Amino acid sequence: MDKILIRGGKPLKGEVHVRGAKNAALPLMAASLLAEGPCVLHNLPCLHDVFTMDKILSGMGVEIEFTGRYMTLTTPDTARPEAPYDLVRKMRASFFVLGPLLARFGRARVSLPGGCAIGTRPVDIHLKGLEALGARIRIDEGYVAAEGRLEGADVTLPFPSVGATENVMMAACRAEGVTRLNNAAREPEIEDLARFLNAMGARISGAGTDLITVVGVDTLQGVEHAIMPDRIEAGTFLAAAAGTHGDVTVMNARAEHITAFLDKLREAGAEVEVHGQHIRVAARNGLKAVDVATAPYPGFATDLQAQTMAVLTCADGVSRITETVFENRFMQASELTRMGADIALDGNTAVVRGVDHLSGAPVMASDLRASAALVIAGLMATRGETAVARVYHIDRGYERIEERLAALGADLERVRE
Repeated sequence: MDKILIRGGKPLKGEVHVRGAKNAALPLMAASLLAEGPCVLHNLPCLHDVFTMDKILSGMGVEIEFTGRYMTLTTPDTARPEAPYDLVRKMRASFFVLGPLLARFGRARVSLPGGCAIGTRPVDIHLKGLEALGARIRIDEGYVAAEGRLEGADVTLPFPSVGATENVMMAACRAEGVTRLNNAAREPEIEDLARFLNAMGARISGAGTDLITVVGVDTLQGVEHAIMPDRIEAGTFLAAAAGTHGDVTVMNARAEHITAFLDKLREAGAEVEVHGQHIRVAARNGLKAVDVATAPYPGFATDLQAQTMAVLTCADGVSRITETVFENRFMQASELTRMGADIALDGNTAVVRGVDHLSGAPVMASDLRASAALVIAGLMATRGETAVARVYHIDRGYERIEERLAALGADLERVRE
């Protein structure tokens, strides 16, 4: 099993390019099931989660060619609308295939998902949304079995779930009539999915707002589409720059997608500059404490909470971080404490008292974003060596992160035990 060994204390400096967004790529791959013709995705990140979705779709009979940053997906009418447990359990995003399979084939059998241990993240919101469109759903030996002809309806989500919004929106594309999806999630990845589907011939309006309207169509055609840049990866590199008192420019990033995060960096004392699709963060004079509360988009992204906690461990003063989106998402706190951080948990709030320095220590990643936080903390540590175990978590969402950080001046390496 791999570890990342980090000898910190060096400010990161230079430029780094952001890859295509994992959280956009996975639903786009699932959406290709709707097309009666080949779909080509450009700017695809080479990540474990993408490889897992490739295996799931290939197992159904989808014909996939994956070369470099391009993937061509062709779904024949003979595809098998079933996603097995042994693959779905590895990644919650695999549940995205349910809506497209149901809409294209009139039936689907998809295992209940697994994934990161950051809370229950129940799928009932997905299922109730699809039932509102006329799907008949039952749970059978750990699988969701769905069938029925879909019809447009008014659907109101109890929470603006990104996954449920995407699943219902994809299913509604080939439902008969008009679907109005109320309290929809507003994330940029949903807008990217809507652009992809509309290019295929769907009739979607309102993506990026809390009311999405979908007029069902009979068929959808294959198209080519460039995946949006990964806003969470951009934020992670910028957090590493701030935490190490460095000066880093992230290329091919969209500042408007992480406005709340950038505002907090400015509030903490970092210098933030935006030039087109380039974002520069410099923090040569240290940082001060700030309060952060996660919220659905356009609020502060829960996927940047752990990285921000790592940065604030050495900020001057007391910071309070409140997690409102997922329960059990402070799993990095105990590992940061092993490195000398002063963090006290009180329900869904973490109180972070800034310390003079962090020290390297053996730490263990618990989920994707927590692993990124531990790498950032290792880069910040001015004493000793940090060994981050379970880095398969970080490989789910960051492509060759150790090589890209090394190019910014970090002293780190991946080793295999």
